[in-house]
Amino acid sequence: MSLRLGDIAPNFTAQTTQGEINFHEWIGNSWCVFFSHPADFTPVCTTELGRTALLKGEFEKRNTKVIAISVDDLNSHNRWIPDIEEVNNVQMNFPIIADENHTVAQLYDMIHPNASEKATVRSVFIIGPDKKIKLTLTYPASTGRNFNEILRVLDSLQLTAQYSVATPAEWQKGDDVIVTLNVPTEQIPEKYGAQPTIKKPYLRYVPNPAQ
Repeated sequence: MSLRLGDIAPNFTAQTTQGEINFHEWIGNSWCVFFSHPADFTPVCTTELGRTALLKGEFEKRNTKVIAISVDDLNSHNRWIPDIEEVNNVQMNFPIIADENHTVAQLYDMIHPNASEKATVRSVFIIGPDKKIKLTLTYPASTGRNFNEILRVLDSLQLTAQYSVATPAEWQKGDDVIVTLNVPTEQIPEKYGAQPTIKKPYLRYVPNPAQ
């Protein structure tokens, strides 16, 4: 199943390290970062899960829940967690889904046979409170994710969902933003409370309206 931006994220019920969940009910009115790991007791995954736990406060600021999945069982996850906590000097504070039958991994197309017939690739899905997929990323098993980039994308998604703006290359929270083309130039000062910086007729910047 190929999932695309704007699709409703498939719902499922699964066991996790924090109990059974119904995915859509668990998300509730929050945003969600859902990401997969090739297997338990793997080196890169151990660093990624620890980094995610360390960023708990940053995700909470953004009304975002995080959840991981690996195609191993619950006992394996629970045996792995002490390693994650020791290596990263953190307590695990988000659930890991047990998916030994690959049910959820297949639902989200997380197994790419040309990479591995059994292990998931490093998929990332950002899902909005409306349960629609807002972003997909796929990393190879050998490359750890940049969670600062995931936070940056969350900031952009949440800003652009509220205002008629887009964010330019290398944008960081607080930087100027681009006014979308559906807003006429003459309406910009009233709509955004600022005169635009016009680089081209189609490229118009204003200060971040959320500031």
